[in-house]
Amino acid sequence: MEWYLPVIWAGLIGTAVILYVVLDGFDLGIAILFPTTKDEGERDQMMNSVAPFWDGNETWLVLGGGGLWVAFPTAYAIIMPAFYLPVTLMLLALIFRGVAFEFRWVAKPRHAVWDLAFWLGSTLAAFSQGLILGGLIQGITVVDRQFAGGPFDWLTPFTLMCGLGVVLGYALLGATWLVYKTEGPVAERARTQAKSLLLGLMFFAAVVSLWTPFEHERIAARWFTLRNLAFLWPFPLLTAFCGFMVWKRLHGRHEFTPFAFTIAIFVLCFLGLAISNFPYLVPPSLTIWDVAAAPSSQIFVALGVIFLLPMILFYTAFVYWTFRGKVKADSGYH
Repeated sequence: MEWYLPVIWAGLIGTAVILYVVLDGFDLGIAILFPTTKDEGERDQMMNSVAPFWDGNETWLVLGGGGLWVAFPTAYAIIMPAFYLPVTLMLLALIFRGVAFEFRWVAKPRHAVWDLAFWLGSTLAAFSQGLILGGLIQGITVVDRQFAGGPFDWLTPFTLMCGLGVVLGYALLGATWLVYKTEGPVAERARTQAKSLLLGLMFFAAVVSLWTPFEHERIAARWFTLRNLAFLWPFPLLTAFCGFMVWKRLHGRHEFTPFAFTIAIFVLCFLGLAISNFPYLVPPSLTIWDVAAAPSSQIFVALGVIFLLPMILFYTAFVYWTFRGKVKADSGYH
């Protein structure tokens, strides 16, 4: 087997995952913050800030899941049964969130149920993603290259903590997006909320960073051997620096940079998780080479991705450029 093909596909799937987390994360975060105001105009302004983007942001989730199925079918066949319940909950919540987003506008003025659905669907989707993340970190029981655990192996104090951490993180992304994209009371309240959410996210990030090496010897060996420590110490320092910059820029009345540094925190945390687990795609037993599809299959699909990925990136950049600028209280895209 060509050793580099699984590495390329792991990089493609990882890129799709982090793009999904960042891009869909801030619009999920806005919905998580929805109950913090009861003012109808402010809620409209919050939703209008993501109206042109939210549906396209989920493209990256499809690419990540489809890439896993095509390039690493054995991993797909293990991970799906291991997280059947949280994956199902996540997908149903995302569908419900999307329906609520559209129906809220046509149901006015009696749309309270869709406001609730918008918040609940987004919050459950974020929490489910945290459960899946925590379950992957703690590992999956595999025997003879098949899932051999129980249906609730993912339900532990660690995964629940990861679920809460993802909800807080997405809410921070949403708050800093509102600081950047809106003005008036919505932006000012988001600036205040972002400060508390930042402290919560950094707390959860620190707990996960300390919990995982004590719980898993393979992760401790990756981070705390002298040879690796010399190369890896910048990652936690950079994460702390980005957290400090978010805090500083929120107090300094900046608009875009708090959002940019929040994205940097997510990217650094993702890289930290990748460093902790690579080359395992199904921790702690199966590597990307163990679960990879036949080279011919990987090459065939990669040829399609080579053409499609630039188109998706161009379209995404075009949409964000087209709808640049502030969303005012009396303006919108619906």
